[in-house]
Amino acid sequence: MGAHSYDDAADTADHGRLDRLTSWHSDWSGLRVAVLGLGMTGFAAADTLAELGADVLVVAGRAPDDRARLLDVLGIPLVTADLESAPAELVAHRAELVIVSPGFHPDHALLQWAAAQRIPVWGDIELAWRLRDKVGDPAPWILVTGTNGKTTTVQLAATMLAAAGHRVAPCGNIGVPVLDAIRDPQGWDVLVVELSSYQLHHLPELGPGALAPHASVCLNVADDHLDWHGSAQAYRAAKAKVYNNTAVACVYNKADLATMRMVEDAEVQDGARAIGFGLGVPGPSDVGIVDGILCDRAFLEDRFDTAIELSTVADLAGVGLAAPHVIANILAAAALARSFDVAPEAIRAALATFSLDAHRIEVVATHGGVSWIDDSKATNPHAADASLAAFDSVVWLVGGLLKGVDIDALVAKHAARLRGAVVIGVERAEVLASFRRHAPALRVFEIDSDDTGEVMPTAVSLAAAMAEAGDVVLLAPAAASMDQFASYAERGAKFAQAVHDYLGGGSDDDSSSYPGA
Repeated sequence: MGAHSYDDAADTADHGRLDRLTSWHSDWSGLRVAVLGLGMTGFAAADTLAELGADVLVVAGRAPDDRARLLDVLGIPLVTADLESAPAELVAHRAELVIVSPGFHPDHALLQWAAAQRIPVWGDIELAWRLRDKVGDPAPWILVTGTNGKTTTVQLAATMLAAAGHRVAPCGNIGVPVLDAIRDPQGWDVLVVELSSYQLHHLPELGPGALAPHASVCLNVADDHLDWHGSAQAYRAAKAKVYNNTAVACVYNKADLATMRMVEDAEVQDGARAIGFGLGVPGPSDVGIVDGILCDRAFLEDRFDTAIELSTVADLAGVGLAAPHVIANILAAAALARSFDVAPEAIRAALATFSLDAHRIEVVATHGGVSWIDDSKATNPHAADASLAAFDSVVWLVGGLLKGVDIDALVAKHAARLRGAVVIGVERAEVLASFRRHAPALRVFEIDSDDTGEVMPTAVSLAAAMAEAGDVVLLAPAAASMDQFASYAERGAKFAQAVHDYLGGGSDDDSSSYPGA
């Protein structure tokens, strides 16, 4: 984009050389690479490539001071610019390869510029796959994606694998870049990799950079990130890439037929099996629930077994893991672990000590028969749907950045279970209109304050005035947080603080167990 270009661009990228770069031990020296972005992913890519001897330039719209200083120490040049066109330094670098961070939209000006110059673009996941043999034999990868539940499922699967004695790295979109994991000097037995739709978008389906995971799962699919992908079809197509070239187990959600169709359409390795998970009775090659018992009918050690017990709903209730959508994640994780020959005893041991991360259906307080629950991680309607469905009577705190997603069906589905609602965030008009259409008699309050510090105290006060004994006050915003908060975690923390301030420290039960168990 813009006026900058260079001559003979098509000859600048040596595609043959890039095809040969399939190992840490390949010759990466002198390869001219432009890394776009300086978040965790961008820094990990730049650091890795510099270690390999590549000629790296980092280009970012903004640069955190700590990472900028580290780049300077590493001798990696950094260009910060508005990125509406290719900076002169980027053009002069004559890059043979671009590594893009997940935050760059597919139609970003720099990606259009790279396409016009015929410069190959990789994501960090493709780079990590090519470099995965730094320490001994490459560890198998288990891939996890989905609209919701990715991080919890990654943590569950990793905990199950660790309980079986495996050295396992949960990494990827969970917060630890895969490039950092593959450079660990002790190596790993297995990587459990959370992949966002952004990361999947950039993965090739064929060629030397195509992933070949041991097992894979798409937990569920609902409209999300449409502002990034441009359409629901493009978003789903990105998610479907998780199954490509899977070697052993393609795990899918029996309650979400889209994931089953993804498996049916995927090009997988000979011998790979489709394994369904769901909250109902499992069929052959499924994991599911029979009379309150979580059962495996897919990985039977004895052909005379009809099912193998993995846990019970009662046991999960005892450790705060009995929400239906959490049980679904447990079944998915168990299928992934069982594909790696993890014994049922190890799965039970892992579940006995597992706890959910903060801001995931986390009980903040109970007082006067009212439970206050922080599910700030419910950043889209699909996640909020699962949270709302777990309770009979709810005062709902909802709103934020909708990311191009329609909330109307969610409001219509759950209007009957609502005692009232408090609408927060900058994109309130659509939410309020949905309540007018589907719950015109419902008490709905709108918070239009521009003072972030006042949002949660006001919301909690309004919710408390509506809540009655037996109700749940539920923060499940169905929207992203960055309109008024730094993150969903800050949103949840401010909610919890406002609840404690309102109750004056009084709580009948401040345990973190799940009240719907």
